[in-house]
Amino acid sequence: MIRSRSWLAILLVAAAVIGTWVAVKKKPPPEVNFTKAARETLVSSLSTNGKVEPIEWMPVRSERAGVITRVSVSKGQFVRKGDPLVELDTRVASADLSKAHAAIQEAQAQQQVLTQGGRVAERQQIEADLSRARLDLDAAQKNYQALERLVAKQAATRQELDSARQLVDQLELRIQALEKNKAALVTGTDQDIAKARLQQAESAAAVAQTNLDLNVIRAPMDGTVYDFDLKQGSYVNPGDPIAKVGRLDRVRVTVYVDEPDLGRVRPGELVVITWDALPGHQWRGTVDKLPAQIVPLGTRQVGEVGCVIENPDRDLLANANINADIQATVVENAIAIPKEAIRRQGSDTGVLLLEGDRVVWRKVTLGISTYTKSQVISGLKDGNAVVLLSEKPIQSGSRVRPVFQ
Repeated sequence: MIRSRSWLAILLVAAAVIGTWVAVKKKPPPEVNFTKAARETLVSSLSTNGKVEPIEWMPVRSERAGVITRVSVSKGQFVRKGDPLVELDTRVASADLSKAHAAIQEAQAQQQVLTQGGRVAERQQIEADLSRARLDLDAAQKNYQALERLVAKQAATRQELDSARQLVDQLELRIQALEKNKAALVTGTDQDIAKARLQQAESAAAVAQTNLDLNVIRAPMDGTVYDFDLKQGSYVNPGDPIAKVGRLDRVRVTVYVDEPDLGRVRPGELVVITWDALPGHQWRGTVDKLPAQIVPLGTRQVGEVGCVIENPDRDLLANANINADIQATVVENAIAIPKEAIRRQGSDTGVLLLEGDRVVWRKVTLGISTYTKSQVISGLKDGNAVVLLSEKPIQSGSRVRPVFQ
């Protein structure tokens, strides 16, 4: 009786196993999305962000204090060297220049007086006194000589002769005094003082003219005006920044590359720039300068890679925050698969490869990557079918119905 029950249990288990096997055999394998490895040109890009600045630029600063009375340009405007940017209030500088010109005229008049020998009235009075004294001296000398002859003939007294001599001496002394007075009208010191006053007045005029010229702040070079926000009525001090002027037909873009990716960047590599403010536009250039150090940028550690970008229309503006793609490596005829076909098993990288109606695990070695694809260096051949990412759990050895994407 017991033996009969055992055999019955065995038969029931066997029937269940056979039923399950038949059910499984009748159930079709799941549909799974596949793609084929194909040869193509892959371009490995580094996507990051950066900032624009002109390669050639010059700052503009105010050299004097004043209120801005006129603004002649606007931000983004192209200017030529010497074009006015802003003008300051000229009233004080104009008054200083007028005062200096008046001082020049006064100094020139004084110098002319000294060149002519002194003031006209004083000089004329001394000349008249000298002429009269010389005439008197000539008469006194003739009278003295006549008296000498008369004394010799005892026709005149010695006392008369002595009186005549005293008069000659007095007139000679008067003429000497007048000559000294004439010379004293203009001295070397007076001339030096007059010359110094003229130079001082001319220097003051030059300073006033310079200050007047500095009221017009001009462009230091041909280029585009940026970093310019001043308005009429603003007050500036000496040294205050007015604007920057730079050439924008070629610009420098500083691109922030994360530290782990810096080893992939080489000078001369192509850089493609986009700017959210102008969707659909692209600017191209090359890497020309690698970073000398790592710097913090928010939560990132980056190297500042310098790029030269062609900007012939000058529509990529200074200080713009841009997006950059550095095309670090180009591989021709590479075997490529989508990144969603790549799987990890522990430390190994591989794919699920289609063999017949089953998938098998295949370890692969990867090369460069783009946004969507990776290069397979070993482990696959051109045309091999591999499983794409799927929500269905698929393991090596599973039967599948391939659907190619």
